[in-house]
Amino acid sequence: MRTQCPGIWAYGPSISLVAAILLMLAIPAHAVGESHLTPHKAEYKVKVYILSGKLITKVNATDDGYSVRSELHAAGLARLFVRGVVIESSTFSANEDGIRPMIYSSVDKISKEDVYMDFAFDWDAKLATGTINEEEISVPLDGRVHDRVSIQYELMLDLINDRTSEEYTLLDDNKLKRLNVSNIGTKTVKVPFGEFTAVGIQHRKDKSDRITTLWCVEELDYLPVLIEQHRDGKRALRAELATYVPTASE
Repeated sequence: MRTQCPGIWAYGPSISLVAAILLMLAIPAHAVGESHLTPHKAEYKVKVYILSGKLITKVNATDDGYSVRSELHAAGLARLFVRGVVIESSTFSANEDGIRPMIYSSVDKISKEDVYMDFAFDWDAKLATGTINEEEISVPLDGRVHDRVSIQYELMLDLINDRTSEEYTLLDDNKLKRLNVSNIGTKTVKVPFGEFTAVGIQHRKDKSDRITTLWCVEELDYLPVLIEQHRDGKRALRAELATYVPTASE
């Protein structure tokens, strides 16, 4: 089974409001004139089919945008059956036009075989280059493209600034795939961190039987407090926000 951090976008079958001073410290120079993401650390309780896990994500502000690192670990009895960890990271710029990934990396030691991925995005040359294990990869960039981490934060930033689209392009392994996105309305969701009114953002890759729903909360910069993925109509993954701590940029 291949498992990818949701926050990543999950494949397996990334509160109290921030104090004003933290908001001031967290605003990157590019963010003047538009709303922005808040640097934070979040932890999710994850259930993949019958196995339990823990997802930890950390978002830092940089001079040009943000850096994100996520780690997915087995938890409880799942540690007897699942080895290793999945670590994904992305560094991306952000401005009034949205997010552009710069560097993406992934280390997957949960799948049957270890998978290592590293990509660099050259927007002047319109080319993403990198490696998947020992295979060299080169993918032309046609328009705005996101990696599997930065796409979540593009959706969050678009919701913050009221500019969501119905279609995004995702670099998934060595291929560009269209991601179809829809707003399915609001509902009250209860997770370990609390009870919230959340907006449901649903996405599916072309020709995929997996549908992922992010239940996003406005007061947390539209961070998903609940992530669900269904495959062939059956729930394969559920991730619930357990802790959220706003942080100063590192």
